[in-house]
Amino acid sequence: MAEAAHTVDTRLPLGRQLTFGIQHVLIMYTGCITVPLVFGAAAGLDRVTIGLLISADLLIAGVITLVQSLGVAKLAGARLPIICGATFIGLDPMIMIAKEYGLPAVYGSMMIGGVVGVALAWPFARLVRFFPPLVTGTVLTVVGVSLIGVAGGLIIGTDPKAPTFAAPSHIALAAVVFLIAVAFLCLGRGMVAQLGVLIGLVVGIVAAIPMGLIDTDGIAGTDWVGLPKPFHFGAPEFPITGVVAMSVVMAVVFAESTASMLAISEITGKPIGKGDLARGLVGDGLSGVLGGIFTAFIDTIFNQNVGAVAATRVYSRYVTATSGAILVVLGVLPRFGAMVAAVPEPVVGGVGLVLFATIAVVGVDTLRKADLGDRVNATIVATAVGVGLLPVMAKDMFVHFPSSAQILLTSGITLGATTSFTLNLLFNHTKLGALARGKSTPKTAAQPIAEPTDHREITTAAPATAAPA
Repeated sequence: MAEAAHTVDTRLPLGRQLTFGIQHVLIMYTGCITVPLVFGAAAGLDRVTIGLLISADLLIAGVITLVQSLGVAKLAGARLPIICGATFIGLDPMIMIAKEYGLPAVYGSMMIGGVVGVALAWPFARLVRFFPPLVTGTVLTVVGVSLIGVAGGLIIGTDPKAPTFAAPSHIALAAVVFLIAVAFLCLGRGMVAQLGVLIGLVVGIVAAIPMGLIDTDGIAGTDWVGLPKPFHFGAPEFPITGVVAMSVVMAVVFAESTASMLAISEITGKPIGKGDLARGLVGDGLSGVLGGIFTAFIDTIFNQNVGAVAATRVYSRYVTATSGAILVVLGVLPRFGAMVAAVPEPVVGGVGLVLFATIAVVGVDTLRKADLGDRVNATIVATAVGVGLLPVMAKDMFVHFPSSAQILLTSGITLGATTSFTLNLLFNHTKLGALARGKSTPKTAAQPIAEPTDHREITTAAPATAAPA
């Protein structure tokens, strides 16, 4: 008898497949569109241009979700029920590259970062043990704390001379959005809780209408249907510091996506080998290449959707493929993107505050998997978090350094990731760790992957966390 197909590879009736596909889109939607909204506002872009970024963001997220769910031959895609979307990890470096070199440099750096990711996907799948929870948890904590300042800037504005700067009405609007989102997240049940942030966003938009904060200029002149234009901001540029920063972002995304793929494998019971893992990472790298071309963003696996797979026990990858198709359709509707771009900045800031703080909490939760009772591991985390938050707490610390160097030095993500990776390598993978602990053999930090004895299968538990990517 032929072996029965795994539940991951089974198709549901069309109605159920569409229903669960829509649910996945609703769960990930707010987190996905917040990235272009925040980046566009921080980079000083007009509403029409931000609308184009949103369309490109949704289109590439849909394409990468299809790649991860269905696979492309033996080249790319994990063939698991995976939803992908724009990652917050790249936000801070992108904003700094934009301010220093301009938007062509942002997307040129992203594109090269994606090429680096595609090239390193297979080696990374073998070297992922060097990115344990000790490293990834530290980086996620720094990312979340660093971006809280970005959310604050959206709420109060960035120009102290503007008449609306720190307006109490704007702060009150953001507070309403924040409190409603928190209320639904804490008190809601099932899908209502998962959509708490989206509900807060909708309420904020409605409340902003009588305040005169909804700017609809440019919406009427936007086409209903159209594809994002390649290299919208001009020929890409490749400053070396920008390329390095986005390559570091890609490495961190790889570590995060690896944990998510292992979680999906554990949840669904579908074994995942190093080849599957590498092809999934190729999908991440491909998002950087396509994002650089079509002015979108680097994508990662959304952990809130991993949580949804676990909660619903709907394991079919064709459901998430349906979600990918829905995202592609949304991405070719520029008028839709323009309407989303009209969301007032205080509303985006209120939503962002919830999402960014949650990232920090996910980082702390990830660190619980590391052995922080060991003084060396605790010192690694403390040092990396301290170094990573320096440019956030002391913004002018590197002001007299060359402007090109500031892209790296003022990025908490780059500093935190580099510091934690280097110290973990020194103290958990060399004899220096044994010397520091007074033992004969090095102590290894908690690993996200147990090195398999069989090339075909990786057996390790990586619990999913229902939190934004």
